[in-house]
Amino acid sequence: MAKKKANKVKYNRIKEVLDEKGVSQTWLAEQLDLDFVTVTRYVNNHRQPGIAVLFEIARILKINPRELLNS
Repeated sequence: MAKKKANKVKYNRIKEVLDEKGVSQTWLAEQLDLDFVTVTRYVNNHRQPGIAVLFEIARILKINPRELLNS
């Protein structure tokens, strides 16, 4: 019996915003002084950044933090 793939809820739009801004996950990881794997987990919605990190991402990307969240 094949496993059904669960519909993963996307809590954040970090990946979309990075694409819109034309910047990479590597660049963001360097700006945040975080490991690339951590940022990749945020981008792929496998893990969610804390509020402070979310605000720092928004500051770095020069956007309102609400733009990083799915409504």
